[in-house]
Amino acid sequence: MTERVFDIAIIGGGLGGVQAARAACSMGMKVFLCEETDWIGGQLTSQAVPPDEHPWIEEQGATASYLNYRKAVREAYLNDPAASEQMTSQRVFCPGNSWVSRLAHDPRLAHRLLSESLQPFVENGLLVIALFTRCREALVRGDRIEGVIVEDPAGRRELVRASYYLDATDMGDLLPLSGAEYRIGAEAKSETGEPHAPDVACPTDHQPITWVAALALEAERPPMARPEHYDEWRARQVKGVPLLGWESRGALGLTRFSMFDGEPGAYPQGLWSYRRIQYPPYYRDNRPEITLLNWPQNDYTFGNIVDDPAAEAHLEEARELTRCCAYWLWEQGYPVRLAGEVLGTRDGLAKAPYIRESRRIVARATVLEQEIASACNGRPLRRKDSVGVGHYHIDLHGTTVTGTALYEDAQPFEIPLNAMIPVRIRNLIPAAKNIGTTHLTGGCFRLHPVEWTVGEAAGYLASYCILHRMHPAAVADDSIRDFQDLLTSKGFQLHWQEAG
Repeated sequence: MTERVFDIAIIGGGLGGVQAARAACSMGMKVFLCEETDWIGGQLTSQAVPPDEHPWIEEQGATASYLNYRKAVREAYLNDPAASEQMTSQRVFCPGNSWVSRLAHDPRLAHRLLSESLQPFVENGLLVIALFTRCREALVRGDRIEGVIVEDPAGRRELVRASYYLDATDMGDLLPLSGAEYRIGAEAKSETGEPHAPDVACPTDHQPITWVAALALEAERPPMARPEHYDEWRARQVKGVPLLGWESRGALGLTRFSMFDGEPGAYPQGLWSYRRIQYPPYYRDNRPEITLLNWPQNDYTFGNIVDDPAAEAHLEEARELTRCCAYWLWEQGYPVRLAGEVLGTRDGLAKAPYIRESRRIVARATVLEQEIASACNGRPLRRKDSVGVGHYHIDLHGTTVTGTALYEDAQPFEIPLNAMIPVRIRNLIPAAKNIGTTHLTGGCFRLHPVEWTVGEAAGYLASYCILHRMHPAAVADDSIRDFQDLLTSKGFQLHWQEAG
């Protein structure tokens, strides 16, 4: 087995992992980054989820690098030779003219822009990116990780040693491998004091995954293969309503959706425009209208993929559900086709599932519902150890055991450094959705700008620790202002000023 040594090893190439790598390399660190698919970028790319953002995002509420990324996306669309005046005449526009995202855009563009942001560090030798590679084992002595063993599809294994290890996977995969303390599922009210926590903890009650697909709307209805298990999925019900139907029972009660905007007797905005990424009036050519299928109908609530022996079966069922959802639309007469060209796949399904809930570290500080919920606070909570800001409502899709759904107003929040520091393992830093939140607060920390900020902060934290020969806990206790000064100089917003 070969062995390589780096300053920082990042396991997982999602949004958090990419930003951690970029931040660390900008500080002169030598970094290893591994990713299970062939696309870095996670939610934005391999999972095909347009960015969910707060209402102030055009002006503030994220790091400078995230705001600059948003500008680069719009510039790329404006530079399209076929861009129409309807798009170019707008100062601020959503490329897909969607209603859930202010910046719904093509996953291929997201992958290109993120890759370009890392390419200078690959070229100067500071960054090694290993695609189609996953971590299989962690070597641990006491409270320190001494190495990780990664494996490629051919079964070749490599030992990677580093001073710090960042877990930027979507499920917190490095936590069990390293023996780090973590939580999954719903905590009990007696543990957290959260108003909406259940009376009894349920570690297997998780938010559902969704295997996203891309659908194009054609002038004529093309053929589509009938999925093998279509009849079974067509017969399933969730909370008393058909799964493959226009009605859904969620946090806001029973809602009737529709395909297109303005259909009578339904929610005013249709699901087709919900996550639309290509809007034909914005172009002077004949490109089709394309949306990303991430709807209530293909939320997979029938099992878990975290710490579940049947995980692989559940993943395949989630894929089959999405295929059946697409076929259900086709069967109703809509001229849709699976558009794999925008996802880099042959079957039109994303390269990886969208995972809403990760393993979460047991941290020095845990973010609780009562700290951020608007019902408990009239203004944002100011944190002395803030390493960034974010906002989204506490949004839980119907869970896998109890079917609990929740949509609760939340204040703009600040991300505490102590929520990124494990209680025991000294050189492990979470860099994605795996920080010290609860089942409930993870529902608003899981979105794109927050994961980006957490990952970027993790990259700077690991670099700061190496350069100053400190551990993260010592940074939080003794050098927080100096570290915050570093973050501020890198374009971080640490406190909310005008929002809330």
